[in-house]
Amino acid sequence: MTTEAMTVGSDKVVFIHYTLSDAAGQVLDSTVNDEALAYLHGHGNLIVGLERALEGRAEGECFAVTIAPEDAYGAHDPGGLIDVPRSSLSDEVEVEVGNQVQAQGPEGRIEFTIVNFDDEVVTLDGNHPLAGQTLHFEVEVGAIRDAHADEIKHHRVHPAGHHLMVTDSSFDESLFDDTVVDAAFPAEKA
Repeated sequence: MTTEAMTVGSDKVVFIHYTLSDAAGQVLDSTVNDEALAYLHGHGNLIVGLERALEGRAEGECFAVTIAPEDAYGAHDPGGLIDVPRSSLSDEVEVEVGNQVQAQGPEGRIEFTIVNFDDEVVTLDGNHPLAGQTLHFEVEVGAIRDAHADEIKHHRVHPAGHHLMVTDSSFDESLFDDTVVDAAFPAEKA
């Protein structure tokens, strides 16, 4: 009996090793000699170009792919640059080009990169640091497995089998009266 290798597709947990380089060949990030990256395919956990390149790949497959900015972190938007008074930054912020600064926006935390400064003004860039860049990936596809229902529900991988050995969190107690719930899960009600 032959077992067919699993391939990358929707609702699969995929482990990959990758090396990411810029157009000049400078390595920006790598998982080589480190833990593999695990992600849930089809749930927007990777940049669109890399996820598209992984679709249908088999365990053990190695490939290289070049991804244009529009399929990665988008074009660099000049509207993402803002000037703020240096005095408005916390005293804890080390004002140096390349350092990250966080601010609270209406929809949560926003990260900016310091791109310029003088004694009075600091220029912050709200674009992703890789916006506008063509990215080059070398990828090795590792293990692939079916995602657990909770991973699909939460749109992310649960590390080290989290939820795989406990009650499925998709169980909705409100659908049952207390008598049924107490009988089914007595330890949880105690």
